Amino acid sequence: MKPLTVALIGCGRMGQIYADLFNTLPDTELIAIAETNAERRHAVGARFGVEALFADAAELFASAKPDLAAIVLPGKYIRDATLAAVAAGVRGVAVEKPIGAVLADVDDMVDACAEAGVVLAGGNLQRAMTEVQQAAARIHAGEFGPLIGACVHRYGGEISGGGCQHIAVLRLFTGAEITEVIAWAEPEEALHREDDEGLNINGQFLLSNGLVCPVFPGPTPYTGIDVWTADTLIRWDWGPPQIYRGIDAGGNRQAIDPQYTPAAYPQFSYTGTSMLSFIDVVRRGVTHEKELWISGRDLRHSLEVAIAAKRSALRGNMPVALPLTDRSLSLYPRAYRWLGGDQSGRPQSADEAGGGEN
Repeated sequence: MKPLTVALIGCGRMGQIYADLFNTLPDTELIAIAETNAERRHAVGARFGVEALFADAAELFASAKPDLAAIVLPGKYIRDATLAAVAAGVRGVAVEKPIGAVLADVDDMVDACAEAGVVLAGGNLQRAMTEVQQAAARIHAGEFGPLIGACVHRYGGEISGGGCQHIAVLRLFTGAEITEVIAWAEPEEALHREDDEGLNINGQFLLSNGLVCPVFPGPTPYTGIDVWTADTLIRWDWGPPQIYRGIDAGGNRQAIDPQYTPAAYPQFSYTGTSMLSFIDVVRRGVTHEKELWISGRDLRHSLEVAIAAKRSALRGNMPVALPLTDRSLSLYPRAYRWLGGDQSGRPQSADEAGGGEN
């Protein structure tokens, strides 16, 4: 088949991983790059053999007509680039996490893509890890019996950025949505910041399947998601899920070999599997978000849960129902995620962007 043409919007550290990926996959061809930093733009273009270089998304789409747009920008700039891509007639848009800070802005992206029939995918989340998807498929097939419990470990530090990993995996494993949040937060000074840096959440999520999911703010000593049935525990702890089934003679859970099938292009980890899912859905002409391993709606729900958690904590742990009715609500990630390295004290040299040592 003819390769899908790709425009990369943003070629910082993460964007360079995408550039390498799209240059490696036989089904894609990177044809254009947009980047505000001129030195980095030219260094990355030379590194990956891309001659069509532009200062921003608007300039790129005025000249190039790609099939796909990969938007790997700081969160502040994702909305405008996404809407520009939709207006340009792309078939699919992939965005990085966190997708935004204001719910109404994220709604604009999700709605614009839905109305235009454009696939809106998420990017670098472990929900797209092959082993995570395989474990979830086995849960949903009933191999381990019905789920009777779930919990979240270490929902803290930055709940809108890194914390979206937890929400995405929890929803995948349980096959359920979070319908109510009750939360306590600490430290007090973090609770009253505009962003979520250093904010730790303790509380519970009510899921649409009836499960009540405890949420712990720190490691317990785990840091991910547990779900369990009568005799099985599935634990995602930032890597391939561990599966424990049955009890040994000492009364302890027994680890079993999950026998996962290896991922294609393992050098790109779950960024690669996320994009392979995205490409497959675009190829098949499917726009329903459940076909994607990571969707824009997944990223929006993670943001909504984070906002609800902070809102509950601010109100003295009052229950907050989802979806939120006030779409003007917001929660900003830390400066590096929101503004990027150039504006938050972590710039990348042109030499490093070109593949050299920093």
